[in-house]
Amino acid sequence: MAKPRVLVFIDWYAPGYKAGGPVRSLVNLVDHLRDRVDFHIVTRNTDYTENTPYAGITPDAWTTLPGGEKVWYASAAAASRAAWKRILANGPWDALYINGLYSWRYNILPLWLSQRMAGRRIVAVRGMLAAGAMQHGALKKLLFLSVARMLDLYKGVRFQATNGEEAKVIRLHILKHAEVQVVPNLPRKVVAEVRPITKDAGSVKLVSIARIAVEKNTLLAIESLHGVKGRVQYHLYGPVYDEAYWSKCQAVIAELPPNVEVKHAGSIPPELVPKVLADHHALFMPSAGENFGHTMLEALTAGRPLLISDRTPWRGLEADQAGWDLPLDKVDACTQAVDNLCAMDQAEYDRWSQGAFGRGMRYLADPAPVEASLQLFLP
Repeated sequence: MAKPRVLVFIDWYAPGYKAGGPVRSLVNLVDHLRDRVDFHIVTRNTDYTENTPYAGITPDAWTTLPGGEKVWYASAAAASRAAWKRILANGPWDALYINGLYSWRYNILPLWLSQRMAGRRIVAVRGMLAAGAMQHGALKKLLFLSVARMLDLYKGVRFQATNGEEAKVIRLHILKHAEVQVVPNLPRKVVAEVRPITKDAGSVKLVSIARIAVEKNTLLAIESLHGVKGRVQYHLYGPVYDEAYWSKCQAVIAELPPNVEVKHAGSIPPELVPKVLADHHALFMPSAGENFGHTMLEALTAGRPLLISDRTPWRGLEADQAGWDLPLDKVDACTQAVDNLCAMDQAEYDRWSQGAFGRGMRYLADPAPVEASLQLFLP
């Protein structure tokens, strides 16, 4: 059987990484399916929050990456209606795969221009309708979705949800009778292993690998460290999305007690994530909502417990001795969880490390997400 030819639109793709989850989701999907799907990806020629084009890449032409996928790195000046029409006409395409909802050039315009295409049209929501995401700019987002419904923008579109909750919000905010296919995100192709780390009772090293933004609840995480009894190092890796929000975080950091140290270590490329996780005892990311949480799975498969909110798919962690999924309206619950981690000696921490690893491996061992991902693109 011939590989299905899939045309993908996404704001950012590899070698970019600063946009976080959506980029990681697509990179992982391509890694798992490149032998079975012919991917052509249209994206920007700059990374998230950057204006400098990627080095060594010719813009506005198809570039074949080492893995085999073809990528059109569009310059800002050439990302136009005319360019998209030419690319869409250079089919036939078995499927059009739109990643996201609100981007004019990479979500809305290609979807509008493709209304008469013969192939399947798929929109991956990528967590953009989750409660935490909808809190910010809600009126603007709801107005757009209302106009999109009136214009039949999503007529004949299949939606990808990564879990049942996301399927519900798609039908709530977009179309009541929308065709929704639940297809979990795929993990990064890495060697899963517990990486040993020394753990002394009374101290802990925590890490967050996410952009500094209100929806990631960086401020809440820092505030929760005010009352901890043990020695805590908390390292933040990721770009600053909102300078005003980061200023608030810095003000709280300045008031922390001497037993707590918080440092922003900047952004890191994906290949360094395993090492950073290995250098810390736990991932502390109480985000306002995640439709998947790639870094959370990577932490689990490295044997690192999670300290997260109850608004992600990773629930029931404490029962597995894999971490804590906590309500965001109880900051003291985060404080207590950090204290619990601090108090652990090597033997107890190793039990939780193995619990985290076991939880992650159960997800990796399931072949269903890969097959469901392939079915997304088949007739």
